[in-house]
Amino acid sequence: MKFSKLDLLTLLISLFLFASCENTSTIGLEVDPSSAIQGSLVDSITITSRTIQESDIETSTATRHPFGYLIDPTFGTTESSLAMTVNLPVNAYSFGNTPTIDSAILVLNYGGEFYGDSTSTYSIDVRQLKTDLSKETSFLSNKDWPYFNPIIGNKTGKLYPTTKYKVTDIVVGKADTLRTVTPQLRIPLDKNFIQANIAEANATDLKYNSNFTGYFGGLHLQINKTSSTGKGGIMFFDFAGTNSAVVLYYKNQNATTGLKDTTSVNFPIETVSNPIAATIKHNYSSTPVATQLSNPTVQYPVTYLQPLVGLRNKIAFPYLNKFAANIGKIVVNKAELVIDISTGSDVIPYGAAPRLALYRYDIAEQRQNVPDNNSATQYNSGDPRSLSPTVFGGYYNSVTKQYVFVVTSYIQDLLNGKTTDYGTFLAVTPTNEYQIYPSISAAARSVIGSFKKTPVAGDNLMKLNIYYTKIN
Repeated sequence: MKFSKLDLLTLLISLFLFASCENTSTIGLEVDPSSAIQGSLVDSITITSRTIQESDIETSTATRHPFGYLIDPTFGTTESSLAMTVNLPVNAYSFGNTPTIDSAILVLNYGGEFYGDSTSTYSIDVRQLKTDLSKETSFLSNKDWPYFNPIIGNKTGKLYPTTKYKVTDIVVGKADTLRTVTPQLRIPLDKNFIQANIAEANATDLKYNSNFTGYFGGLHLQINKTSSTGKGGIMFFDFAGTNSAVVLYYKNQNATTGLKDTTSVNFPIETVSNPIAATIKHNYSSTPVATQLSNPTVQYPVTYLQPLVGLRNKIAFPYLNKFAANIGKIVVNKAELVIDISTGSDVIPYGAAPRLALYRYDIAEQRQNVPDNNSATQYNSGDPRSLSPTVFGGYYNSVTKQYVFVVTSYIQDLLNGKTTDYGTFLAVTPTNEYQIYPSISAAARSVIGSFKKTPVAGDNLMKLNIYYTKIN
């Protein structure tokens, strides 16, 4: 019998289609029936969660510093004040002959985030520090910095942390120029104080920066709670650049012409020169947070997360080993920690934290990344199973009202006994600066659900989804 090319092609296609009709659930299993596998999901692993307080941390190394006062019906009040070193513009700075201060402005460059009520009225007081921060060695977040009582500057009104500002630059011998600068807070200072304490300082005090900081110290910034109104908020200032300073506008006598020249000079406030310190205080009195902190063994339906050295959660999987013993040897295909926020807890101005961190303790109770988020660094060889940040997760999904972490490798290690759960923790972290240590560079908080064995529709939950393959 002869086949045409078309007939032969038709026969081959028919045979291929027939072979393809095999049940997909058996594909790959016929090689060795003794190693048959089956995919399953378990989402009822018990999780315990507790609200605990964070430890105080060093603040001088922060990428941005918090400032403000926030009233939160769930979390109580949060306050952050600042102690700032004022530095010389250059060594041996001279104001010239008979300088007269026209005006002085404390300029603080905003750090790109604001959390709270933008419609509130803020009253901000400036005082002189009693301490030379350059001589200090510790800048813990719970430390109060002494200052002199007289208020040498104040600004009362609404704040605009995202609005650019127009300023006039004084150019000696030329027309003044108008330019647009980054969003900043500008607080007028008492020119008589500046005249007596800076413009008329002796040459020795202005010779070296160490001389000047020892003589003048710096400035203390604090919210005046009595004169402020509304719920308040927390803003951040960037001291890593050169835009924050005490700006002086003054006249002096021109030695050649005998006329008065007007000029300006910036006395910088920047971490590259000397420390900036934040003092952060939380008051949880008469709040649900206080109730939980007083009853650390109780499992509540929601728990609390707060940055600014506030609150974290300790979570645990107490029956994970029992699950492993009952189910036998498995391969974890994927494990997800899914966290719902509590309904109604993200109402403006109290939006949910944009990102959470997940980390663990080692045997010495030192914070370590879980293997799913343990990429190699200069000081750490990392884990080859580490995922990209977007895959690992922890970002808030405003549609599902959830945070999701992929923790496949961590759960597999716990099941295999490769890792012991000495403590697993959730905390708020800045969106673009993932940190497993207490953060002072973010302000948004979250109220999250806890585990329920038999949840019903609408419950706010924390659950662990394990997609696994049992090995027979």
